[in-house]
Amino acid sequence: MKIAVIGGGSIGLLFAAYLQTRFDVLLYTRTIEQADEINKTGITLHRGVESFKVNVVAKKLMDRFPDINLAIVAVKQYQLESVLSQLDGIPNVLFLQNGMGHLKLFEKLSGCNIFVGSVEHGAFREGPAIVSHNGIGATKAAVVKGDGELLNELAAISKTDFPFLIEKDYYMMLASKLSANAVINPLTAILRVPNGELITNPYFEKMLEDLFAEVVDILGFKDKARQLKHVKDICKKTAENRSSMLKDIESGRKTEVDAILGYLLEQAGDMGKGVPLITAFYHMIKGIEWGQGGNT
Repeated sequence: MKIAVIGGGSIGLLFAAYLQTRFDVLLYTRTIEQADEINKTGITLHRGVESFKVNVVAKKLMDRFPDINLAIVAVKQYQLESVLSQLDGIPNVLFLQNGMGHLKLFEKLSGCNIFVGSVEHGAFREGPAIVSHNGIGATKAAVVKGDGELLNELAAISKTDFPFLIEKDYYMMLASKLSANAVINPLTAILRVPNGELITNPYFEKMLEDLFAEVVDILGFKDKARQLKHVKDICKKTAENRSSMLKDIESGRKTEVDAILGYLLEQAGDMGKGVPLITAFYHMIKGIEWGQGGNT
């Protein structure tokens, strides 16, 4: 199987390094400088006290991709539109973005089997060709449109240390991830705390519960108590981690708040629901972005 991994961030590097051990992988990066470094040194993968070096062929993103079986899209959601035209006609495409705003973009693709994934691994990019695998989990994936045969094949031959699990309901799979992202990401980014403090500090935990109540009401979970436990379990399991939104804020990068809270605001508007906390946290994050960059 020939796989193109699109995006040289932490998730792109992680997927390229692991999948190269089983498949023929091409990694596409935004800059030629990153591609050159990866071609020169390989990708260094840190996992606990171990380190591995994996040789991966890297190229700068181009107008069209060569003949491939699967494209794994690991760019941020706000970068998706810039690569969509290049994906048209690829037989199988797996999207790994946070949030659910990208679902409406799939209408622009034709001739593709479209899959979405929810990545439960922890990863941190330490350099252009270095990634740390901080938390070993799984990649849940589901079919949005078309035939899932290749996805099933990928799951069947993936390794136990980097498994793919097939889910039947793509909406509920993404909604479950979104319910966690929409609570953990903005709270940790505004409070500037690691994930675990959202449940060890009783005042922060009350904020988590109140924000979660608005989020879960929009997403339509039947068992809200079970979903809240799931979110708190994530905080517990990733207690020392700093969320992706917090890391983006700390680095002065644009966040994915539009893909996460922005999507929920759109849904709330369509449903005629008032969501004062989601609205407030959305504008707080956008205000921080504006203060850091002025035009983000």
